Amino acid sequence: MIKQTKKKRLNQLLGGILFCTLGISNLMSAQADPREVRKENFKGEIQLDVRKSKADWTPYTPKKAPAGAPNILFVLFDDTGLASWSPYGGIINMPTLDKLANNGLIYSQWHTTALCSPTRSTLLTGRNHHLTGNAAITEGANGFPGAHGRIPAQTATIGQILQDNGWSTFWLGKNHNVPEQDVSAGGSKKQWPTQMGFDRFYGFIGGETNQWYPDLIEDNGFIEAPYTPEEGYHLSKDLADKAIQYLKDQKATNPSKPWFMWYCPGANHAPHHAPEEYIAKYKGKFDEGYEAYRKWVLPRMIAKGVVPKDTKLTPLNPISSDIAAPGDYVRPWNELKPEEKKLFSRLAEVYAGFSEYTDVQIGRIVEYLEKTGQLENTIVIYAADNGASGEGSPNGSVNENKFFNGYPDELAENMKYIDVLGGPDTYEHFPTGWAAAFSAPFKMFKRYSEYAGGTCDPLIISWPKGIQARGEVRNQYHHSTDIVPTILDVCGLEMPTTYKGTPQYPVSGVSMKYTFTSTPNSKTEKKRQYYAMLGTRAIWEDGWKAVARHVPITGQGNFENDIWELYHVDIDRAEANDLAKKYPEKLDYLVKAWFEEADKNLVLPLDDRTAVQQLGIERPSEEAPRERYIYYPHTAPVPEGVAVNVRGRSYKILADVEIKDENASGVIFAHGSRFGGHSLFIKDKKLNYVYNFLGIQPEQQFISSTSLKPGKYVLGMEFNREKTGKNGEQIGTMKLYINDQVVAEGPMKTQPGKFTLSGDGLCVGYDSGDAVSKSYTTPGTFTGGEILGVGVSIEKAQYIDLEKEALQKFRD
Repeated sequence: MIKQTKKKRLNQLLGGILFCTLGISNLMSAQADPREVRKENFKGEIQLDVRKSKADWTPYTPKKAPAGAPNILFVLFDDTGLASWSPYGGIINMPTLDKLANNGLIYSQWHTTALCSPTRSTLLTGRNHHLTGNAAITEGANGFPGAHGRIPAQTATIGQILQDNGWSTFWLGKNHNVPEQDVSAGGSKKQWPTQMGFDRFYGFIGGETNQWYPDLIEDNGFIEAPYTPEEGYHLSKDLADKAIQYLKDQKATNPSKPWFMWYCPGANHAPHHAPEEYIAKYKGKFDEGYEAYRKWVLPRMIAKGVVPKDTKLTPLNPISSDIAAPGDYVRPWNELKPEEKKLFSRLAEVYAGFSEYTDVQIGRIVEYLEKTGQLENTIVIYAADNGASGEGSPNGSVNENKFFNGYPDELAENMKYIDVLGGPDTYEHFPTGWAAAFSAPFKMFKRYSEYAGGTCDPLIISWPKGIQARGEVRNQYHHSTDIVPTILDVCGLEMPTTYKGTPQYPVSGVSMKYTFTSTPNSKTEKKRQYYAMLGTRAIWEDGWKAVARHVPITGQGNFENDIWELYHVDIDRAEANDLAKKYPEKLDYLVKAWFEEADKNLVLPLDDRTAVQQLGIERPSEEAPRERYIYYPHTAPVPEGVAVNVRGRSYKILADVEIKDENASGVIFAHGSRFGGHSLFIKDKKLNYVYNFLGIQPEQQFISSTSLKPGKYVLGMEFNREKTGKNGEQIGTMKLYINDQVVAEGPMKTQPGKFTLSGDGLCVGYDSGDAVSKSYTTPGTFTGGEILGVGVSIEKAQYIDLEKEALQKFRD
């Protein structure tokens, strides 16, 4: 027995040695031999003397695009249902889009994932969103194969493929496909645009941004806006200016080179911001209410040919009350108070003005292409990434961040802002009723992937040189995964099976190029498409659709108990007639098909937890979580995803400051904006601390009882959490300190969730973007002294102990 054991062990050792030897051998053989590479690729001659050698530039010359290759301008709006825009019968005037539609094709059954980051990942890669790790928005990423939030090496982007094949590539506007913890000056840039196949980037990274005070990035660095709203600044205008400049620069040096531009304005995502003259165009146009709008728009959509003539409106609140989310309820218009009707109408006017204004700015780009002779051979793709948004709650909001904090809106608070809606003082979002109206005739809206209200979106394609049809509708069923295959097909390219040494996932979509020459109702070449978003799910195949009745971000779970519905969407486009009982075998087949697709596409597990729960997930960062954070003046803003997290806890802020001038003033520390944030600053020789709770006035402001004179100080504040309020807010006591003396104190409450979905990061010595407090204007730069550093502590140590440590820390 012992001998057998020794023999077995000897064989294992020998096997291990052999394995290691083979492994090293294989590794060596896998490494490139420069002589072999030269032999394979270089076709010239090499002699001792260069004069007797023959050069060959072929292996060292970048690829050129095929002769006559088109330019591609891909315009992607946010949060827009099928019933919104004029080419589809909607009330919102879109002069640029109308022009493109009249010279191209209007798609009536183009679908998305029902949410931003996931859809955009499909448009970048041509793969289903779980294959790209984008089960939800990046702020909701989780540690699962389909939900991690990082586009993997197995899904090369359209930017990379076109860039490698001779196109210039530009990305302007929104990028919601970078992990939250990477959106920082020192974080990884691997997922940023210029590392994902784009030569230039100008825009913002995150789900949304203030259109008046955007959080801008150019290429790999944070920048401030070039001018102010008072000087006429608006992000939509700025993006168009930059797009034209990029194209001019490219043509100045490489006039024969085609280009690809992914142009993603902030519209129509909240905050809805627009110049007053564009909002005024829609005055009174929504006064009849959202139910009236749905009835008005459906005949117009039928007349345009974008829905069948017998299409019926679905119920305004189609989900049974036992599972429906209260926050997604649509209040009947006839039950609203007069002031509510006034507010709701005005919120819709702002949304419409925002959309038209942005379209007019895009028109400037199209006009430039026309004037320079480029439009003829430019494919213009103009679309939206999901249905209209219901994130404004049943009552609408002047501050959309309340939704992400799970905090209710109050009519009286909102009415204070009715005359300035759309301007810098608001961060508004319309109520759920308008989301249902602009997503008519379908059920529900953004986030609901089971129904077309969340997924069926506008898509118009114009290509004067390549599409002969003008102003025709195409009714073929398609999906956002189909755009990349279409671009590749048109450009004469293929997605490689291996890219930069990494085997690629197969493209999930199919080319739509056949629709350029098809008839309006010819059969689609799409075979099957699954849907899954925030706990909702569905599957389409051959004109039939199975839907699991579930409500997103409610935390209801119990997915195994979901009731499935069945619709014949080739006939019933609005998904109004449930055929589950009539065709149980068809339903069973489709439910099984959904699970097949879920397995192939890394869909599980499903996650319907609340927005606050998902946004609050602690995610791995290059920097380990800690209890003390040190910040220094005048760095780039520190995004909330990597900044100190003071949510739901006691905290302290201590700043080591030397005042050299008796009139010293300005921001010492700031994080957030007027719509939620906090700031420590000096004004009129007094130390101030403001905690701006979701923009609700008056601000929670604490002012020192004594004045500051020249000298060295530790200035700070301390919040001691005592309890949780009914809406998740933290309630406690705040103390303001000059050295170890309490100079102001009182009750205070803090937000349960983030200050912003993105942007308005933590700053020392100034306040970027939009000011936290009305007591100063940005940048509010600190003058008259020196800030050595600011510490923020979320540990339990007493303020006095930390104050002594701060003196030692910053002055050593």
